Amino acid sequence: MLEHGLVRPSFMLPPPVRRLRMLTRYRVLLMGDRTRDTGRLETMLEDASIKLSSVASSVTTVSARAMLAALIAGEADPEVLAQLAKGKMRSKIPDLIEALTGHFDADHARLAAAMLGRLDQVEVSLAALDKTIETASRPWAHQIQLLQTIPGVGLKVAQVIIAETGGDMSQFPSAAHLAAWAGVAPAIHESAGHRSPAGARHGNKWLTSMLVEAAVSASRSNNTYLSAQQSRIASRRGAKRAQIAAAHSILVSAYYMLQRNEPYHDLGPEWLQQRHEQTHTRRLVAQLERLGHTVVIDPAA
Repeated sequence: MLEHGLVRPSFMLPPPVRRLRMLTRYRVLLMGDRTRDTGRLETMLEDASIKLSSVASSVTTVSARAMLAALIAGEADPEVLAQLAKGKMRSKIPDLIEALTGHFDADHARLAAAMLGRLDQVEVSLAALDKTIETASRPWAHQIQLLQTIPGVGLKVAQVIIAETGGDMSQFPSAAHLAAWAGVAPAIHESAGHRSPAGARHGNKWLTSMLVEAAVSASRSNNTYLSAQQSRIASRRGAKRAQIAAAHSILVSAYYMLQRNEPYHDLGPEWLQQRHEQTHTRRLVAQLERLGHTVVIDPAA
């Protein structure tokens, strides 16, 4: 079959895109290391009955880092530690005093120092890697700028879309083909002429994870199609399915934007309701026509 050209060739990106993809995928791994190390630090603090993460948004904020540094240095008075809070955290000083009351000993201090040092190394590596990715992605600066007009899509997500797809939409026959390849389109099982849903489709996990991250950000936007779409689906099918559906919409939008070289045009939060009303009207008209009636639609002004 190969000799006769019956085997479809694999999807291969040009070398510059492959190098960019290698960098963006490594950044995802580093970000995962940062998340896991932060979780380990929180677990260790809870072993010492230090519930800092229950008051602060993260144990890596400026205020939390100052308190941890003081704990490592030997300060054990919760009131003194709570006074190290900065900005909006100062309004939570009574809660901080309670959260910082524990039994943080020398072993905890050594572990915390090692974990914070590792987190600092990861942050330095991420900062250097971001600069390298910015340089490597300059040939696609215009496409990245276009993609950032989509609600929820920031610089990192746009860079991943370019790195995983190559930015050239001509290599995908359609937007549906791209969505299926990425793994954000619903899987369908067909047997003996019967079609049934088959759950999630296998695809490009690097691209899918970033699209879902963008969908979560888009859900917090105001008066946008993507936020309305997720609210509508989440009420019936759950938040995870809504995020996948929004990720699918983001990728389809990116396909046509890059193909047509146009910025994102938001349909608005009312579009889904309007489409539902139009579909319902057509269904009612069809039912009346099947009963032998002639229907003339005269919409109210």
